[in-house]
Amino acid sequence: MSDKVLVTGGAGFIGHILVKYILDNTDWEIVSIDRLDYSGNLNRFSHMLKDYDEVTKKRVKIIYHDLKSEVNNLLESQIRDVKHIFHLAASSHVDRSITEPMTFVYDNVVATGNLLNYSRNLDNLETLVYFSTDEVFGPAPEGVSFKEWDRYNSTNPYSASKAGGEELAVAFENTYKLPIIITHTMNVFGERQHPEKYIPNTLWKLRNGEKILIHSDSTKTKPGSRHYIYSEDVASAVLYIVNNKDKLAKSSLDQYGARCKKVNIPGTKELDNLQVAELISEYSGLSLNYELVDFHSTRPGHDLRYALDDSFIKSIGWEPNYSVDESFEKMVRWFLDNPEWLDF
Repeated sequence: MSDKVLVTGGAGFIGHILVKYILDNTDWEIVSIDRLDYSGNLNRFSHMLKDYDEVTKKRVKIIYHDLKSEVNNLLESQIRDVKHIFHLAASSHVDRSITEPMTFVYDNVVATGNLLNYSRNLDNLETLVYFSTDEVFGPAPEGVSFKEWDRYNSTNPYSASKAGGEELAVAFENTYKLPIIITHTMNVFGERQHPEKYIPNTLWKLRNGEKILIHSDSTKTKPGSRHYIYSEDVASAVLYIVNNKDKLAKSSLDQYGARCKKVNIPGTKELDNLQVAELISEYSGLSLNYELVDFHSTRPGHDLRYALDDSFIKSIGWEPNYSVDESFEKMVRWFLDNPEWLDF
């Protein structure tokens, strides 16, 4: 009998890519929990699964549940025994967190608490992966890349709520000996990403002849930058970490002996916002009309640069499968072949 895993937020962007990667690279049975809001979309599952045979499709079980409510006995009976949990369910849009901060507290802190409380009573749980973000560390000055255990400096309610969930995970490891691994990811992009996000939104605007507004500094001369990583590489890194926990156990990531393991999944290349728009224009063959605008000064919570140190994950043997240029071209062409995923 194959192992069973639980993916929260499985119908979300990164969640459904992880589900696909698990189907392609393991024999695991998958239970996906999702509340199916603006970010969770069952169409992702149906579109992603359409080329799989019926036996493979049956390995995925989808359960509707909002984790702001506890995992009750009925839900427990539907999930049953799981070996690994991947906690991706979260609200994730910075702009929305600025206008609706308490929504993010409930979705990212309370919901995480409910999942952790359920998990501490599981008998055969081997791993619980909590997906965090580079944004918990706050803006990174030029030349600085944050390591796994560096201090937090959340600059918006989204990053603060992810840091809160992260600290709950650390506490449940220390108190209940839950087998927690925390990952920090950077700017993830790929197929079926929500069209409100910068990359698909830029492609949508190019197709419709609209001007692209480029987030920059107060002088409107220096665009903000991010390190980008392809969604399939994120899934690859997560599975590698879970299957190589012995390498984490032998490594001291925190000089003071903290038990909980944290692993950065960094972007493979730093690009500024204008370079991203130029790449999309190049691979789509669509002309670029843009303007540099100062979001950083006029809107709180928008940071010009994030950066994570990649030395640890490299030291345990993981490398991405795709360069940024390869994956950008692959993604742009996919969206042009599937334009319905660009529509709001």
